[in-house]
Amino acid sequence: MPNNSVITLFREILDDSSILSGESLKSRFYHIWKTDVQLESLCLLLPRSTDEVSAIVKICNDYNQEIIIHGGLTNLVGSTISNKNQVVISLEKMNKIVEIDENGKTITCESGAIIEDIINTVKDKDLLLPLNFGARGSAQIGGAVSTNAGGLRVFKYGMTRNLVMGIEAVLPDGTVISSLKKLMKDNSGYDLKQLFIGSEGTLGIVTKVVLRLYRLPKTRYTSLAATNNYQNVLDLFKTMENKISSNLTGFELLWTNTYSQMVSDKTLYNKYLPDNYKYYIFIEYMGGDFENDYNKFEEVVLESVDKGIIDDAVIGKDEKEQVNIWGIREDVAVLADEKEFDQHFDISIPVSLIGEVIDKISLELKECEGVKTIFPFGHVADGNIHFIIGKDSDDDKLKSEINEIIYSNTEKVDGSISAEHGIGLDKKKYLIKTRSQDEIELMRLIKKSIDPKNILNPGRVI
Repeated sequence: MPNNSVITLFREILDDSSILSGESLKSRFYHIWKTDVQLESLCLLLPRSTDEVSAIVKICNDYNQEIIIHGGLTNLVGSTISNKNQVVISLEKMNKIVEIDENGKTITCESGAIIEDIINTVKDKDLLLPLNFGARGSAQIGGAVSTNAGGLRVFKYGMTRNLVMGIEAVLPDGTVISSLKKLMKDNSGYDLKQLFIGSEGTLGIVTKVVLRLYRLPKTRYTSLAATNNYQNVLDLFKTMENKISSNLTGFELLWTNTYSQMVSDKTLYNKYLPDNYKYYIFIEYMGGDFENDYNKFEEVVLESVDKGIIDDAVIGKDEKEQVNIWGIREDVAVLADEKEFDQHFDISIPVSLIGEVIDKISLELKECEGVKTIFPFGHVADGNIHFIIGKDSDDDKLKSEINEIIYSNTEKVDGSISAEHGIGLDKKKYLIKTRSQDEIELMRLIKKSIDPKNILNPGRVI
């Protein structure tokens, strides 16, 4: 069927404001890191309900029309890139919060709901959605589920997968699989929602989700600590787990050059500690005891200094200081802006090996002609380390050389090339460094079984 005929069929189920094509597409962009690239697509569709998504997908399946799914466009692995022959479905208009169950501590919402909006909505009910990452102000919950997003509190609350209790999704033939249950325990056969969590939209389009919530902590304190020895970082983590395990919600790490950049005259962040230590640890404490929480946290931090586990530390008492301290950790755009061209990495390494592996990677990168800045940082408690590497050119040979340094060192310690960002288009070539050939073949079998025509997010992951 000619392309225009497919659009005609879409007009039978969507109003004109929900179909953008031709000249109207010129106002739409992929919000790729540091630049807006104009969208290429046969048309962009903006459904308002699961029924509309299902009807769209049925048409596409009947006419072998490829579909690309758009959420909040915050991914870093090329997942949302499309071409002029592909239909883009954006879920931004499906952003309703359907229900908050205060007693059961769950929220049901459409997939286009912005994560920060969900966080703020449940906060008003004294509840907590513990998803916390830099893009929360624009990322949509459906995208977070589809990519199994991580963030700053994973070691305490788990990945997005651990927060999902129920899902509604549209399969590549338009069938709606709806299991919006609020059950902690349900062993009645295969856990089908797991097919859609982390599969990057290749097996189905998530349209609604039920999320697990927690009681909102009454207190929050932050500490920034410093040391020159990675073993001390591990010892501090062990101390915190032993002393305040139920209240420890964040344990993040910056290396010295990353910290120095974040507190330089190019930012607005206070320089709480000198920038001559090798490691800077960001600790978050959340509790419910106004009388004793601060004293308890302060006692553990000061004890760690007295015992020589850390060399120095400050504690942020009020919200202003906490925002300032966590801004140093979260505002990574500052690192990318240092050079015109940059590469981003999101790897997992066994926690005990992080110090030596990052040292080795950094040393090899320094020997790589064309690399100008190296900024490692990450979620040390769960083994997830990020790199932002600055360059003066976007040369493909240099890009491949950097990829090989990062991914080969990750492979040697049985790590992962993607801790939380996914594979998308950009990392497919390197998937074999993380997964065996048999695992990849099983992924292909699942994809072929559910999407035999390969119309849904084709070319992603595998």
